[in-house]
Amino acid sequence: MIKKVDLPDSWLNLIIDEFHKGYMDDIKKMIIENKKKGIIIYPPSSKIFNAFKLTEFNLIKVVILGQDPYHQEGQAHGLSFSVPTNIPPPPSLINIYKELSVDMDSHFDNSNGNLDSWAKQGVFLLNTTLTVQKGKPLSHSKIGWNLFTDRVIEVISNNKEKVVFILWGMQAQSKKHLIDKNKHLILESAHPSPLSAHRGFFGSKPFSRTNHYLASNDLKMIEWTNFDL
Repeated sequence: MIKKVDLPDSWLNLIIDEFHKGYMDDIKKMIIENKKKGIIIYPPSSKIFNAFKLTEFNLIKVVILGQDPYHQEGQAHGLSFSVPTNIPPPPSLINIYKELSVDMDSHFDNSNGNLDSWAKQGVFLLNTTLTVQKGKPLSHSKIGWNLFTDRVIEVISNNKEKVVFILWGMQAQSKKHLIDKNKHLILESAHPSPLSAHRGFFGSKPFSRTNHYLASNDLKMIEWTNFDL
């Protein structure tokens, strides 16, 4: 589990206090106890804070909020909606790629579900819950992670300007009150899940709208379809 706070200084300078609060101790204890019982937790300990390691605070241009990690073996690696290389893209990511292809009028290798290239360009891929029990979605949604990730969202909103927050689905949209809409762009639509994608996710054009906003504020656009960065 979390033996030390191994995060870039750009993050630690802003959120180190959270790691000394009681709720974080409770999360640590619960996960440690579960592992002692042989319960499998995703993602691996080294990947729990992967989003923070790949996207340093000063690089953030976009935040894409997910819910909790994928709960099947080999899928979760600490980035919302992303899976490691050579793992087939899950249904929500397949729909994200469908919208990306149409929105950006681009063809790309949609068999690669690893979104590291987005993260390295400043797309902070944050799940609001950072761990999950194998085979049990939302199993860690009420253990305290929301206190941490709510604070992270507030820190981004308060300490940066002109960030695009992409909120897919009701759960992500419930965090809207944490974001200063006068400083940032908030893009909302239905979730890309097969259960809801046809209710407003398809056709929402989040990728082109994000790049238009970045360009209009003299910021470098995201190369959404370049997965080799």
